[in-house]
Amino acid sequence: MSDGSGEPVSIHILDKEYLIGCPPDEQEDLRKAATLLNQRLKDIREQGKGMGSDRVMIMAALNMANELGKLAARTRHARARRTGTGSRSAARTVVK
Repeated sequence: MSDGSGEPVSIHILDKEYLIGCPPDEQEDLRKAATLLNQRLKDIREQGKGMGSDRVMIMAALNMANELGKLAARTRHARARRTGTGSRSAARTVVK
C-alpha cells in the first residue's frame, strides 16, 4: 500500500473520492483502512462541530498513532515476557 504502485483503487474519505495505486494483494487491506479512517474522521467531526477539516484529520491521525503505539508497546511487553528478556524499555511507547 505504501508505494502507490499497482491498480488504482477507489476509496471515499469524508465524501471525497480518492484513487490510490495499490498492488492487487493489498487492495482489501486498503479498503478496510479507508473505512476505518473514514469512520474515525466522521466521529471526530461529529464531536467537534465547527472544527476544520485539517484539525479533524490531525486529531484522527494522532488518536490512531497513539493507539498503534500502545498496541506496539503491549506486543513488545508480551514478547519480552514470553522470552524472558523483559526490561523496562520493552514496555515504553515510542512515537516517532
